[in-house]
Amino acid sequence: MSNIMDVLLNGVAQLEYDRDKPLTDLQKTYLSNMNSKMDDGIEIGGQFIEKPKESEKVQFVVANLLVAMKSDSAGLSSALCTYLADTMPELKQIKIDEADGEVSIEFVVYEDTINENSVAPVKH
Repeated sequence: MSNIMDVLLNGVAQLEYDRDKPLTDLQKTYLSNMNSKMDDGIEIGGQFIEKPKESEKVQFVVANLLVAMKSDSAGLSSALCTYLADTMPELKQIKIDEADGEVSIEFVVYEDTINENSVAPVKH
């Protein structure tokens, strides 16, 4: 079983995260700080959430991942992928689709390889 997590944007592979690559102490500290900051509250869709649930944190991180990928921020994209891979160890792919101002996100937990036509995206 592969320990790779892929991120696709509009059906095109953007990032590949390898869970087998160990994190440095600096990366672990960054992720811990990121999680602590989210515990203090996050904003999703213009609404402030004072005590976000794990699912809301994941939604927030994916939204920021999309922004980081579109702005070619490799370091931030990598950190956000690390958070998602650690939070959701069963996650194999994140499929993000953008069309007509709408964004849909699908989390795939059962595929080891990229197959863009396997499942229709779910709107969030």
